[in-house]
Amino acid sequence: MCHDQNRFHPILSAQISPPESCPVATGPALSGNDHPPPTARLLCPKRERPMKIVKLESFTTPAVSFVRVTSDTGAEGWGQMSTYNADITAQVFHRQVAPHALGTDALDFEDTIRRIYEKEHKFPGSYLRRAQTGLDTALWDLRGKLEGKPVATLLGGSPGKVRAYASSMKRDITPADEARRFQHLRDTFGFTAFKWRVGAECGRDNDEWPGRTEEVIPVVSKALGDGIDKLVDGNSCYSPARAIEVGRMLEDNGIGHFEEPCPYWHPDQTAEVRAALALDVAGGEQDCEFSSWELMFDRRAVDIAQPDIMYMGGMHRTLEVCRMAAAHGLPVTPHAANLGLVTICTMHLLRAIPNAGKYLEFSIEGPDYYPWQEGLFLGQPYAITDGHATVTDAPGWGVEINPGWLDKAQYQVSAMA
Repeated sequence: MCHDQNRFHPILSAQISPPESCPVATGPALSGNDHPPPTARLLCPKRERPMKIVKLESFTTPAVSFVRVTSDTGAEGWGQMSTYNADITAQVFHRQVAPHALGTDALDFEDTIRRIYEKEHKFPGSYLRRAQTGLDTALWDLRGKLEGKPVATLLGGSPGKVRAYASSMKRDITPADEARRFQHLRDTFGFTAFKWRVGAECGRDNDEWPGRTEEVIPVVSKALGDGIDKLVDGNSCYSPARAIEVGRMLEDNGIGHFEEPCPYWHPDQTAEVRAALALDVAGGEQDCEFSSWELMFDRRAVDIAQPDIMYMGGMHRTLEVCRMAAAHGLPVTPHAANLGLVTICTMHLLRAIPNAGKYLEFSIEGPDYYPWQEGLFLGQPYAITDGHATVTDAPGWGVEINPGWLDKAQYQVSAMA
């Protein structure tokens, strides 16, 4: 049973009549889609001079760090660095991201994101990308607020509903208890898709406890019944042989999605599993470099691509992965495993890209699992109604960070002299 039901309550938000947005210049359209391809270049009106970034502030706890960007006109936007060890990421942000971003164009910033990586080319990998996300997401919010448009619209999409799947993060839960809380969420909030965990995280073929996988697969699947999409996550647990064995179990129990069955750093192993099974094999949440995605796609390792906007370095870089996936004919169902800003950003992305997957990952965990996510935002941005979340027409990301939370966070600032 969900511990914090109030966060699923419907939102009442004001209707905003936004001004005209920047036009979208697209490449060749993909057939059967109303939206521009994810590599669409968003063109801003000509200005006499660029709007420059003059201040970058961070508000940080060990779990999460928000970023406020301010331009020379006083315009502001809010973003977030990726969660976990965020206090370390904030140091990377102020030492290796902010110095390259200050003084650059606050609205035309895709190349700034690239240049930061080039300037810091000796430091590839996760921490730099997690820090860049704070800049990228804050600038998208600034742009949306200037134009009175949600980010989804800036990307070529529109506000509206997004089907969500209820995503369990727990392995230390009995199959019977997992089934009961899923049934409650199905019956109370209308979820029509669910994901649960098998194996142990990076478990080297071991289970969370002996026999749990063999029990949790049929117990939860049977409890949910027909007409429900069923997904499981292996979190890099299995060797190919064991993953194929578990995959056959999943297929026999009506489960259609097997996420990260093998160690993600061995795409050939995942490709072996994909070739052996009829269900969809998904992966990519940990991968933050384009070279890893190229290898994954070239090896035909997955049926579904799962970039995480916060791990990837922000929206611009995630859009590039979406384009790569589209070139291989693959849908994108991003990883969004908590109720920080990542799930909001993912909602906007799914409302815009032409190869969006069937649903949004929506964490069902409350304060017993994610105590740090309590009180981040004002209002109810994560309301679920009839199994759907909603991207409102509020500008930018459409959320307001709780001032009380900001007051308690560690503060740092980088600014132009």
